[in-house]
Amino acid sequence: MLSKSTKIYVAGHTGLVGSAIWRGLQKYGFTNLIGRTHQELDLLDPNAVSMFFDDVQPDVVVLAAAHVGGIMANLHYRADFIYQNLQIQQNVIGEAFRHSVKKLLFLGSTCIYPRNATQPIKEDALLTSELEYTNEPYAIAKIAGLKLCESFNLQYGTNYIAVMPTNLYGPNDNFHLEHSHVLPAMMRKLYLAKCLENDDIESVRNDLTARPIDGVCATDSFSAITSALQNYGISSKRVTLWGTGAPCREFLWSEDLADACVHVLLNVDFKDVCDKQNAEIRNCHINIGTGIEISLCDLAEKIKKIIGFTGELCWDATKPDGVMRKCTDVSKIHDLGWHHTIDIDEGISRLYSWYKSSILSF
Repeated sequence: MLSKSTKIYVAGHTGLVGSAIWRGLQKYGFTNLIGRTHQELDLLDPNAVSMFFDDVQPDVVVLAAAHVGGIMANLHYRADFIYQNLQIQQNVIGEAFRHSVKKLLFLGSTCIYPRNATQPIKEDALLTSELEYTNEPYAIAKIAGLKLCESFNLQYGTNYIAVMPTNLYGPNDNFHLEHSHVLPAMMRKLYLAKCLENDDIESVRNDLTARPIDGVCATDSFSAITSALQNYGISSKRVTLWGTGAPCREFLWSEDLADACVHVLLNVDFKDVCDKQNAEIRNCHINIGTGIEISLCDLAEKIKKIIGFTGELCWDATKPDGVMRKCTDVSKIHDLGWHHTIDIDEGISRLYSWYKSSILSF
């Protein structure tokens, strides 16, 4: 059992996942949290990571740091996605072992599963057939991470738990118009289109000040800004989104994930998720999600309604869809005592409110 003074290092504490877990740990009363920004600690540097662990000596490690992005980023930067994630995992998990941390929580992704896995996807679907090509390098890195945890547990008796969250969204998300995940990208596009629809150029300029985009500055002329936004499929009358809209996805509010992670840290050990009756122990990771899927077309309509944009939604079928379905079986985490609390409609409303307030903070 962890005490409230347990020294917990959260790797990636400023990102979408890490910041939510940080707040979740604070909510549960943990007071000895350790975080380092990328500028303070480069997790790709093995010497820096080793020196950090020598100095800090954490009791528990939460590995939420990762090189992440949307479908186009995964396609274009394949080497970065596999190399950087493998390096981060090798450095952090390796040093956690060398320093005998009591517990480690590794966060992966449900993209580890085969592209044609039976829905909803159970944990034992891992490595049963080929992966989705668009995010294969990232998936392989995350598979290596969970297997590293599993293997340390089996050989050395460590207590490393791997959780595989579904598609996440929430405060501190990445809203880049090309490299972010699908939900925040949709939200920003529709928000900017709504501003153009209302002739609210001041709000557009504020948005570009908070989150610059390539090819235009917030101080440029109105015509230059609208021309640049059109290159991203954004206008006052329509928004063009990638793919066909047909794929279905499952979405989890990031603070629900944080609650699940704290629940696992407090209540779940490796012995609780491995089948010792089986001679071959594998697939000890835990899916975390809602078990509920929605088509991207329906998701876009929900975001459009909440934002209040009245223009047209168009789909660019020349852009890749990715895997057509990816809904997780969450019976294991349910059996371990956790359920999600925020549904997609409430989550979208919360994220939209957060997004608007984040612009005003600049």
